Amino acid sequence: MIPQPSAVTPELAEAALPLDLLHDVIQQAMGWEDGHLHVFSTSHRDYGIPDPDLGYADERKVTAARVLAKPGATMLYAYDFGDGWEHDVVLEKVLPPDPVVAVSCLAGKGACPPEDCGGVWGYASLKEALADPEHEDHEDLLDWLGLESAADFDPAQFSLDEINARLSQLLR
Repeated sequence: MIPQPSAVTPELAEAALPLDLLHDVIQQAMGWEDGHLHVFSTSHRDYGIPDPDLGYADERKVTAARVLAKPGATMLYAYDFGDGWEHDVVLEKVLPPDPVVAVSCLAGKGACPPEDCGGVWGYASLKEALADPEHEDHEDLLDWLGLESAADFDPAQFSLDEINARLSQLLR
């Protein structure tokens, strides 16, 4: 299991957040840089960047509230098809609108995997190599991540404040 924010809750019904902006919310919550393709998949349709070669419905023209109409509704968000990140997006409940906060992360656990680390298995390997100073990839990974030492990467670390600071800048 990959640690990740567990409850990023846009005010779906009130804000009518288009899926392209939900993609941005997920990117910010994960701390990623939006360098790869993505798709939202429901039982009826796939939504993504409008491109005739991809065949997705235009994510800019459908809101999260439309595809997640009631609590319990789900869709799949896939990102970086090479690394194969897949996230189940579940509408747990609709909160009353907050005039100050458009979107926020309510809870989470663990550090998010760095972008381009190789998916679930790559992240597991990265954590293993960083934990072992004798591992052949240890120094290369420190360099790649821009870390002075492995102690600078704590896979158990989660900062709700950090995520919400990124999210607060997103929809302004």
